[in-house]
Formats: sequence, C-alpha cells, structure tokens
Amino acid sequence: MAKTNVRITITEEKILNKIYYIRGYKVMLDEDLAEMYQVPTKRLNEQVKRNGSRFPKDFMFLLTEKEFENLKSQFATSSWGGRRKTPYAFTEHGVLMLSSVLNSERAIKVNIQIMRIYTKMRELLLTNQEILLKLEQLERKTYQNADDIQVVFQHLKQLLIPPEQINRKRIGFRRAEEKE
Repeated sequence: MAKTNVRITITEEKILNKIYYIRGYKVMLDEDLAEMYQVPTKRLNEQVKRNGSRFPKDFMFLLTEKEFENLKSQFATSSWGGRRKTPYAFTEHGVLMLSSVLNSERAIKVNIQIMRIYTKMRELLLTNQEILLKLEQLERKTYQNADDIQVVFQHLKQLLIPPEQINRKRIGFRRAEEKE
C-alpha cells in the first residue's frame, strides 16, 4: 500500500491558540483537534470511546458546564455553535494517543506538529524558571546589602551639597584675622 504525501499547513500560532489551561493541564478540545485532523468531531469521539482504555483521566476528561461556559466567555464572539454536550479536553498525552486511534497519515503529521509546540512550551517554561531563579537570587543579595547601599547613597548626596553650604570647621593654617 503506497502512502500519499500529505502536506499539513497548520501554523504554530493556530495550534498555540487552541491550547487552554484547565484543571492544571494544558489541553486541546475535541472539536479543535477534529478540525485539524479534518474529521468530524463525532468521528473523533467515537474512536476515543472505542479505545477508552487508552484514555485515562490524565489523558482526557469531559469539561463541566461551568468550565465550558468560562471558556466560551473568554471569546468576544462565540464560534462554538450549538453543542449538545460539553467538549472533551485532551492533555498532551491524550493528543499523542489520538494519532494511534485515528490511524491516518494526517493525524500522525498533525500530532508531530502539536508535540513540537508542547516541547517548545516546556522549554520556554524552563527558561523562564531559570530567569526567575536568577532574579530571586539577585533580589536576595540586594536585600542583604540594602543597609550598605543606603549608606553609599547618603554619602553621594552629601557630595552633591555645595561646599559653601556646609557648616564645617576649617582645618589647617589660619591667618590672624580668621581666628575666632
């Protein structure tokens, strides 16, 4: 059986816009995935139900009405249409498992793109954590040296005062008329 060369033209931005943070997971909704795989949402969900043992709770879950309403309220205009049931949310592992149950070349290629996006997101998160850690260390060092920094600023401010405004006792040789 010869494989056809399927070209996928889904932008990185489009995939990123379809990833939501729900219940502590980065998830994608069934209808968004179905659109990317170019299959009806109903077909995608049928395949998931037929292979239920492949989708434990940490791979996929059904959104509650409240979660779904909250998600819809984040958009100015609703493009959700008239769903009768709340959508399924697929975690990263659930999305990966979908390519095996849909068993199409397009599903495999779309999943590769999605997995690359999840990997980039993880890398960005790690980079941000490193930056936050360094900022925290710098903040701690600055806090420990705060008193020293205040003393330096006080001395710098004194240097800005013109000499004639400073009431100091002169030292050194004085002429007779200058003596008190």
